[in-house]
Amino acid sequence: MTRQEALRVMHRARILALVGVAAVSRAALAADAPAGAHGGDHAEAAPNPTDFQAATFIAALILFGLVVFILNRYAWPGILKALQAREEKIKGDIEAAERSRKQAERALNEYEKALAEARSEAARLLEEAKAEQQKLAAELKAKTDQELTQMRDAAKRDIEAARRAAVADVYGRMAQTATAIAARILARELSPEDQRALVEESLGQLESARAN
Repeated sequence: MTRQEALRVMHRARILALVGVAAVSRAALAADAPAGAHGGDHAEAAPNPTDFQAATFIAALILFGLVVFILNRYAWPGILKALQAREEKIKGDIEAAERSRKQAERALNEYEKALAEARSEAARLLEEAKAEQQKLAAELKAKTDQELTQMRDAAKRDIEAARRAAVADVYGRMAQTATAIAARILARELSPEDQRALVEESLGQLESARAN
């Protein structure tokens, strides 16, 4: 209840008090009417009705003023003070609720902002991790390819060296065999049969040299 509403209630209470006083006055007049009717035998001693009504009205006004004074003096200040305190409390509660709402909104906005920043940071770190992984995979593949190429080249060189060594060895043995054959031929006279046998023997030695 606001102060304006309290003032309206006070105004209505005063009106009701005035109406009550008027009702009391009317009831008093109605109660005195029969007394005036039965007092016909002593009419000369009966009071003047006009004087009685004026006295009753004055008493009613005094009673009304007393009621209003008592209300204004003792009742209404406490009521107004209580209403004002209640109004201030309601205003304070509303202001506190509004401050709490604003604080909650700020906290929610800060939380949403922090959450968005965390998501962005997580996405950035994930992209960096993916890029680093791809880089490491590419470097590992390049290193592996290089090592395989070096191994193949080394194997080719080893094979070529072994082939050359084998050919050189065969040629060396062939030369030794040919030299031995020539020495035998020059050392003695050979018949055609001996020449064929010597050639076959030399060829057999060459085959043995190749096999070894």
